[in-house]
Amino acid sequence: MAVIIKKFPVAYCILLIFPLLALAALPAAAGEFTAGERRKILRHGPWPLSAVPDPSNRVSGKPAAIAFGKALFFETRLSLSGTISCATCHRPDAGWTDGLARSRGHEAVDRNALSLFNLRVNRWFGWDGAQDTLWAQNLRPLIDKREMGVGATGAARLVRADGRLACGYRQAFGEAPGANDERVFVDLGKAMAAFLETLVTGRTPFDDFRDALARNDAAGRARYPAAAKRGLRLFVGRGNCAFCHFGPAFTNGEFADAGVPHFAGPGRADPGRFGGIRKLRKSRYTLLGGFNDDPARSTAVKTRHVRLAHSNFGEFRVPGLRNAALTAPYMHAGSLRTLADVVRHYSTLDEERLHAGGERILRRLDLSAQEQGDLVAFLETLTEREPGPKVGRRNGDLQCR
Repeated sequence: MAVIIKKFPVAYCILLIFPLLALAALPAAAGEFTAGERRKILRHGPWPLSAVPDPSNRVSGKPAAIAFGKALFFETRLSLSGTISCATCHRPDAGWTDGLARSRGHEAVDRNALSLFNLRVNRWFGWDGAQDTLWAQNLRPLIDKREMGVGATGAARLVRADGRLACGYRQAFGEAPGANDERVFVDLGKAMAAFLETLVTGRTPFDDFRDALARNDAAGRARYPAAAKRGLRLFVGRGNCAFCHFGPAFTNGEFADAGVPHFAGPGRADPGRFGGIRKLRKSRYTLLGGFNDDPARSTAVKTRHVRLAHSNFGEFRVPGLRNAALTAPYMHAGSLRTLADVVRHYSTLDEERLHAGGERILRRLDLSAQEQGDLVAFLETLTEREPGPKVGRRNGDLQCR
């Protein structure tokens, strides 16, 4: 059989090849993801996670404790002045923050109020991780005179003397508040922890897209904005944001040097995680102490083996990114006003600010203006579809008068 070979003009061949090249580039342009990108995206779900009671807190997950903890959270008499409650710095209508760069109780403090969303997934608490349980974290502002300052004795006396709060304590713990001030004080932290564990963010546009990707639902994937898809590709790819902000809660639960100044005032540096580990080691209120309700100390391994290193100086919590659009300003001292400022910070990062020793994780991203906008567009899709305070809907009220 004779093979007939036709000759085509060079220009015609180029016309044939160009559509093929364009077709090869189509998946990225159309917002489709490679197999590797898909695996990284799927690791950020499903959401929400199942609730698991805290073994160190005997009232974790109990409705009566949740109601009592809610009452305590909004109780201004748990402050020396009688005018400040936990909700002063963690307002339900402001993403459980206060919108300030540095929060203020009786006095201004050095750090931004962290949001209370999704605390139940944390391993450490506070910007510096000085507490290893949520109930211990709740005790800190009650002790700190700059914040609430009522102290263990003042808090215990209030609960014993107030009929409504004493009733709430009995319902939560099955007994009246006893004469041991410190025991009652710690129990107040545990009741508030039971309440705060319920503050879980809802479903987001990202979750819908992620689940559509998991089940190969083309129609569901198509509803996700193109800019958000491009931003998501940067997040799991060249930006490497998912290295620290991974998993369903978008955080590794640890601490990092983000390249922002850590001076708390003239000539005074905030040591961050370095100081937090020191505080943890000195505290009576840890998983290694006598107030842990889990006799097996099943969750105490992290506390037993934490080590202090010079590289911890100036490291701060890697926050979860769910509902981040609601919790400005950002960074430990509120130094960045908007999500666009945060993205710009990492795009123009001064690498000289980072620790010289150890593994270097952060790199200046050098993103274009459009890429920065795309990354912000993605971050905004991590906000739940119906944001806002849901205290009344999710949690019961104290059934005492």
